[in-house]
Amino acid sequence: MTIRAAVKGVGHYLPERVVPNAEFEAIIDTSDEWIRSRSGIERRHFAAEGQMTSDLAIRAALAALADAGLGAEDIDAIIVATSTPDLTFPAVATMVQAALGMTRGFAFDVQAVCAGFVFALTNANALILSGQARRVLVIGAETFSRLMNWKDRGTCVLFGDGAGALVLEAVDGTGTTADRGILSADLNSDGRFRDILYVNGGTSTGTTGHLVMEGKEVFRHAIEKLAETAHRALDKAGLTPEDVDWIVPHQANIRIIEGTAKRMQVPMDRVVVTVQDHGNTSAASIPLALSVGKARGQIKPGDLLVTEAIGGGLAWGSVVLRW
Repeated sequence: MTIRAAVKGVGHYLPERVVPNAEFEAIIDTSDEWIRSRSGIERRHFAAEGQMTSDLAIRAALAALADAGLGAEDIDAIIVATSTPDLTFPAVATMVQAALGMTRGFAFDVQAVCAGFVFALTNANALILSGQARRVLVIGAETFSRLMNWKDRGTCVLFGDGAGALVLEAVDGTGTTADRGILSADLNSDGRFRDILYVNGGTSTGTTGHLVMEGKEVFRHAIEKLAETAHRALDKAGLTPEDVDWIVPHQANIRIIEGTAKRMQVPMDRVVVTVQDHGNTSAASIPLALSVGKARGQIKPGDLLVTEAIGGGLAWGSVVLRW
């Protein structure tokens, strides 16, 4: 008998404030057309004053639990992927744990920037396969609006806030690619590229800092590395791009999404795209897209999905799973 970590429920939360591209025209030299043509983004959501990353994570967690028909007492572990925690410590995951009324099990954060949810999902899979947990709540949550340099038009228009969550649970499988659940994963990082995408703050400066990005370099690495990691994960599972029903990519930039799909030889009508409505929500973007994709009726039980993401570090990876 093979144990698989399968998706039991999914949910998301977006802050109430919607920020259209036109809103940036009053503060920087940009336009709706300029932003759309370079990123595909039309609008994004910003957290309200006083609304923290943990608040978004809690709302997404409750939505996922409701979708799964479960309560906090049914969860053994919580993993939150975030680069924008409320505090340096404790972990956002422990704040979610307390808010849900979960008094047993364990909770911790994962920080791999935009690739964070893929890393968190892979860790959750390992916990389930090792028998450490039967059900794991995996959350991606970000308030990237708090890291923006509002004078840098190349970055401040790209990011948004939000959260998405999945409940993974142990199920019996046959050991074949027909099984529901995570079938394979591929994780990577290369610290030599730290300086092309980073935040210039932290304990070394005593400030929160702002996001700094060399857009052309990130774009070049993204298309190459995302396609490669997706192919490796499929190879590990004994599958090919022809087997894929949906690519659910990190929603950073429509040109990156299109370029990666082209390299994988997967048509865009088999790619879940939400970047136009949410912008880049970093670690929240994949679970957000999974939740929206299910709500739209795109993602259905039995579908084969590939999720892939790249972020600062550089860190990148992918997961192959059957819904």
